[in-house]
Amino acid sequence: MTEYALNISAEIAYARKWALSRNPAYYNFDSIGGDCTNFISQCLFAGGAAMNFTRDTGWYYNSLHDRAAAWTSVQYFYRFMVNNKRIGPFGEEVDIRHARIGDVLQLGVGTFHHTVLVTAMRGGIPYVCAHTADALDVPLTVYQFDRIRCLRIDRARR
Repeated sequence: MTEYALNISAEIAYARKWALSRNPAYYNFDSIGGDCTNFISQCLFAGGAAMNFTRDTGWYYNSLHDRAAAWTSVQYFYRFMVNNKRIGPFGEEVDIRHARIGDVLQLGVGTFHHTVLVTAMRGGIPYVCAHTADALDVPLTVYQFDRIRCLRIDRARR
């Protein structure tokens, strides 16, 4: 396996292009639980992350009925990213005070339920792009949450 850096600029460009619309190559999950993590997975893939086609525990998308839970589910996404030792993207949880462009934030009230991508930093405040409640470079301060985790996912393996 080879480890390599993801292209954060490509992730951000993809996020900004599709933040307020949907890429027809992917199913829109808004009506069945939300599209936020699907969108962030697309951003990582656009940044060069290799898919991990391990049945049940991988991170991949072929279609609505042929995808890994980690591609679309907040909790499974987190588990895959912080535990992945094989092909595909991986990362670590870092303190929100150290957030930077390209980081993935997961927000929650009680439980984590929303995933966004940091696309800019202004005055120490992360600005994000997201789906479900579509957002294009909006300050994190517009969200209501009592839990937050910051994932630094800037590397992958193939």
